[in-house]
Amino acid sequence: MSTIAFIGLGNMGRPMIGYLLKAGHQLRIYARRPEVYQNEAKHLVDAGAIPCASPAEAADGADFIITNVMSTQDVAEVLHAGKNSVIATAKPGAICIDHSTIDPQGTKEIAAIMAGKNVSYVDAPVSGGVKAATEGTLVMMLGGADADVAKVKEIVKNYAKTITHIGAVGHGQVAKLCNQIAQVINIQGVAESLRFAASNGADLQKVFEAISGGMAGSRMLDLMGPKMVGRDFKAGIEARLHAKDFFLVKDAAQAANLDMPALQTVARQLEKLMDAGWGYDDTSSLLKVLEA
Repeated sequence: MSTIAFIGLGNMGRPMIGYLLKAGHQLRIYARRPEVYQNEAKHLVDAGAIPCASPAEAADGADFIITNVMSTQDVAEVLHAGKNSVIATAKPGAICIDHSTIDPQGTKEIAAIMAGKNVSYVDAPVSGGVKAATEGTLVMMLGGADADVAKVKEIVKNYAKTITHIGAVGHGQVAKLCNQIAQVINIQGVAESLRFAASNGADLQKVFEAISGGMAGSRMLDLMGPKMVGRDFKAGIEARLHAKDFFLVKDAAQAANLDMPALQTVARQLEKLMDAGWGYDDTSSLLKVLEA
């Protein structure tokens, strides 16, 4: 069994840690808020996870260092740029596994810095949200060297159902951003369809049933359609997280001078959603943006 440092004890990270503990690994965990160890993550500590005061303490002696935080800056901060970061204690030959969704170019830069300390890096963003993390059925996209990815798969198979090695470092993040483009544009399409139905006085449930069985059918329609029809905007996936990823890919597309008009339109809708204060609601709230 391996010694694993896990940094980021949010709604996604905690179930992952639980699966790793069940598999027999030794977990050294770090949360920026110390009270997490006595509150949200108490069950993990009770199960044997060792709470640590810094990323450096968590990484000391670890075979794998897993990060699951918010932004490119956050990943850099805990791995190499911050006080008491992982790079201070990570042993040569350790492998960093990053489940965050961040900038592909930033990923390459962080990996290069870690490589200077003989620490490998695999970007491993995930799809499926809290539900899939809890059920251990995440979809994972990996970027890294073949030998590193082979070792990483033995760890992440404990909580991922589908694991695909995309290519070199950074390509896992590229695949995740492709996932977000297709996913959120689809959600916007569902919202516009049901908004059009409502404006014409049609029964939304019957419209949903009709189109879900045809060529418009999709996983996102099956997920978001009932939420919009039932006006259940309680978060399955918080809109702020989709917005964060979407703004990231919008900036990357602009930097590459790519013409992506649907992306630009949906990004503006997400900006309106965030401005309305619905960031902690479900992304199905894009319907409310149209209504507003």
